[in-house]
Order: sequence, then structure tokens, then C-alpha cells
Amino acid sequence: MGITNRPGVIFAALLAWLSVGVVWSAEELATVSVANVELPQVYRLDGVAEAVNRSTVSAQTSGRVVEVNFDVDDYVRAGDVIVRLEDSQQRASVTRDEALLKAAVARRLDAEKEYTRIKGVFDKGAVAKAELDRVTANLKEARASEQAAEAALSQARQELAYTEVVAPYNGIVIERLIEVGETAQPGKPLMSGLSVDNMRVTVDVPQNLVAAIRSEGKAQAQVAGKWVAAASVTVFPVADSRSDTFKVRLQLPEDTTGVFPGMYVKVGFVTGVDRALVIPLSSIVLRSEVVGVYVVGDDGSIRFRHIRLGSPAGPEHVEILSGLHEGERVATDPVAATIALKSQRSAQVGNE
Repeated sequence: MGITNRPGVIFAALLAWLSVGVVWSAEELATVSVANVELPQVYRLDGVAEAVNRSTVSAQTSGRVVEVNFDVDDYVRAGDVIVRLEDSQQRASVTRDEALLKAAVARRLDAEKEYTRIKGVFDKGAVAKAELDRVTANLKEARASEQAAEAALSQARQELAYTEVVAPYNGIVIERLIEVGETAQPGKPLMSGLSVDNMRVTVDVPQNLVAAIRSEGKAQAQVAGKWVAAASVTVFPVADSRSDTFKVRLQLPEDTTGVFPGMYVKVGFVTGVDRALVIPLSSIVLRSEVVGVYVVGDDGSIRFRHIRLGSPAGPEHVEILSGLHEGERVATDPVAATIALKSQRSAQVGNE
């Protein structure tokens, strides 16, 4: 006897094997009623991802480049030294201004001592008012000189700090604009980069949807196969007269991974609400190209019914376009429903 190629016979044999020692009835099946709920109306478009933080770092002092520590596609952390300039001139300026400040402090201390001495003598009437005015002016001049020396030293230290160019935020280098040995001048671009920790998506939206998008203020972006709710939705106030569209920007949550500048990203805008029938995803049965569910009637009968699916309604439910009515009960465990249906048919054959 040869092996049969009939799928129906194999499926029936499988059901018979599954039902050995297990008898399911319609009363024992877990069911759920088809619900008529409000679902958001979603309009989907394609957008382009872009980095919120994208900048070019420039030199703020002059000097010969002695180190370039990162290259294109390198990841840089905030505060990392990306370019180092030759700093001998700046260090010399710091040393000079430190010495000038010490001299200014010494002059101010001498002026204070002299003022204290002359003021004491003046209070006793042993010195003229002109002498007191002279030491008072000297003290003020010494204090001003000390303040000027402190400012000069602070500026020199800042110029020295500028010889180490640091990254302003975590990001990726996208362009290297200088090499070791070149001379950097204030304002000369050194390196460009962007941060992928803070991303947004820009979409051109037809003007007939703008009012609804402004009203709802809700949108999602598909990132790495998952829909992520936008942290904020910004509608630009000016339309493009050539395309009759408004630019809309979606701010993605911080630390969203899997999206990079320039990528096309699917975006869904909530434009209102509508009522729809929904059932759990667990109740769906897929047989080749046929989609259906097991419907349990009020009399306990079980029937397999073809349905047409709509859009997802959350992570665990799906919209039903046709094939079911509100209030009908569907089995949430298709395997158990298959066994129960087989038992019912066997019982009907036995009664006949």
C-alpha cells in the first residue's frame, strides 16, 4: 500500500492523534466576543530621518595641528579631545601672565600697607591731606592692575584650553577637514559630526491633512520594525506652493536606536477616530492563503468562517473588515477549537 498524497487525509489523521485522550466541548472553549471599538484613523506617509544635533567644530585659536584623534565613522563621546594644537605659545602666555599677576598682587599689598600707615598718621594730624590722597590713588591703581592681570591670565588660560578641541556631544564623525601639520586659525573648520542619540523625522504632508494633524498632535514612526510614538509633532506654518504640502517634524524619543540620518522612515499620523470590529490575534487561523476564525454559536456549534483583516489594533488585536458581526463569539485557542469541532462531527456521525 503506497503513501497517500492527499493533504486532507493527513490533516484528519493529525486531528485524530491530537484528540486522543483529550475531548473538548464548545462549553470548555475559551471565547471572546467580537467588539466594536473606537480606533484611531491613521494616515501613513514616508519621511526622512535627520539628526537634531549636527555641527562643524572650528578652531578658536591659532596653532599647528599635532594630533587628530578621530576619523570618519568614529564614535566620539562628549568631552573627548578630537584635535590637539601645538600649545607652546599659549603656555608661554599663561606663564607670563601668572608672573604679572604675582607682581600686581605684591604691588597691591605694598599699597595697602602704605595706605594703612599714612591713614594712621593722618588721623593724628601729622601728615597733610595731599599725602593721604596720593596713597589712596596708588591703592586704587594697584587694585585695578591686579584685576587686569587676573583677566589677562584668565584669557591666556582660555587660549591654552582652546588648543584641545573637544566634542560638544556624543556623536559620529561624518567629515574630517584638517590634517596633522596644517595650521589652524580661528574659525577654520576642523571636523563635522552628528549625534544619533537625538533624532527626528521630517515629512511633507498634504495640506488637507494639516488641520487634523494639528488637532490630534499624535504620530508614530516605524523604527527597526516597531512603531514608536513621537515625543512631539511640529507643523511648520508655511506651505510649499509648488507641492501643496506642509512640512511636519516628528521628534523621536531620546536614545531611539536603529535610525540614522537620511533614512526613509514610515510615519503614521492620527487624523481622527472611527469605529471598527476587533478580535484578538490569538484567535486567527491561517491555512495557506485562507484567513479565518472559529465561531462558537449560542447553541454550542462550532464553525470555521473566512474573514478579512484590516489594520493592527494595538499589539494583541486586529481590525476585522468583513466576515464577523459585533457580539459573535470566537475561540481564542484555534487548536482546541479544531479538536472540539472534530469531536462534534464525530458525535453527529455516531448519532446518524
